Amino acid sequence: MQLEWTLKKFDDLTPSELYKILRLRSEVFVVEQNCVFLDMDNKDQSCHHLMGCYDNELVVYVRLVPAKLTYDEISIGRVVSSPKYRGTGVGRILMLKAIDCCAELFGQQPIRIGAQLYLKTFYSSLGFEPQGDIYLEDGIQHIEMIKL
Repeated sequence: MQLEWTLKKFDDLTPSELYKILRLRSEVFVVEQNCVFLDMDNKDQSCHHLMGCYDNELVVYVRLVPAKLTYDEISIGRVVSSPKYRGTGVGRILMLKAIDCCAELFGQQPIRIGAQLYLKTFYSSLGFEPQGDIYLEDGIQHIEMIKL
């Protein structure tokens, strides 16, 4: 499966792209994870949005967060893959692409993430190191991780 990649600032997203992003985020973060939270946190407008599509369907997505918006460092957030495509390696491909895009947009610098704890091994395999204690965010265990 060859994904078609699109990287855009918020104001450059089409209504259709924004709808697909918000729908996939809601499908996974709200419905699948049974987590009631306000996904639209007023950070999207300051971020770049990386989408991986296959046959016009949004398969994977992340937002690339500039420094000082969430953390002192740049960040990769709202990492999500469609349940339909899990187990195919698209999550790893997405993160590798996101790391490359961060370097292109912001220069080579540390990247901090707030990872769901069950994905700690996955993110470690990409070079992220745990930092600090486990914390609850919207009822889900998380840990901050950094890639230097």
